[in-house]
Amino acid sequence: MMKQQRHPYKQDRRRDRTEDQPPVRTAERAREDEQAGSEEIVAGKHPVMEALRSGREINKIWIAEGAQKHLTAPIVAEAKQLGIIVQFADKRKLDSMAGEVAHQGVIAQVAPYRYYEVDELLEAAKAKGETPFLLLLDEIEDPHNLGSILRTAECTGVHGVIIPKRRSVGLTATVAKTSAGAAEYVPVARVTNLAQTIESLKEQGVWVAGTDVSAEQDVYRTKFDMPLALVIGNEGKGMGRLIREKCDFLVKLPMAGKLNSLNASVAAGVLMYEVLRQRRGV
Repeated sequence: MMKQQRHPYKQDRRRDRTEDQPPVRTAERAREDEQAGSEEIVAGKHPVMEALRSGREINKIWIAEGAQKHLTAPIVAEAKQLGIIVQFADKRKLDSMAGEVAHQGVIAQVAPYRYYEVDELLEAAKAKGETPFLLLLDEIEDPHNLGSILRTAECTGVHGVIIPKRRSVGLTATVAKTSAGAAEYVPVARVTNLAQTIESLKEQGVWVAGTDVSAEQDVYRTKFDMPLALVIGNEGKGMGRLIREKCDFLVKLPMAGKLNSLNASVAAGVLMYEVLRQRRGV
């Protein structure tokens, strides 16, 4: 386990240490996966290609008749190499399968996304020999925001994203499309109680930083060179009161205009790149 560091803007926490508990998967998670259905849809050129490259279990790929070959040919070639069935069909069938998601004439029927345990996210960082960097999303409801956040998370080396099971969007076809394939590479954990998860992360030496417009500490005057979990609040309400109180420290983005807030995915992107910049010593 990584040695806990003192944060320059907060006194040391004093808390009792408890024995590590094994990750909870078992019957409850199995029931959730069963209820989620045996297949999901991934739509769009980039999401389908990344699903192929990542080794995701794919049942079949549908190509719209008359779709632009320069978009579909690489996907067809990759699928045939992997022995995956490719079927051509009328565009209206793909429209029906994809719903409101723009499919670009390409749809894959895939196994449901796997949700990870929080301990697995920390293990992923340890396996790479890197300081943990996680995101906690407090009731992000817009799938486009989640997709954008996952895309930036993949680009900035985030080891995993944690979302609550309730009042939060999950890994959907829209999220996959917006993430441009990043949903295939960024592990996502879904937890029952975000506040309890924060306490568990603290016990494992992870510092939790909340983002709040009323915070006194400027993000560019804050050091993030420690095991870190960044909390991004809901699009309209921000972080909930309990989650805010659980954070070790709060940071804000400086605002020079008349508005006092940014879109959740934009704010998350700025923060992720600031952490990356500091960790690279730039």
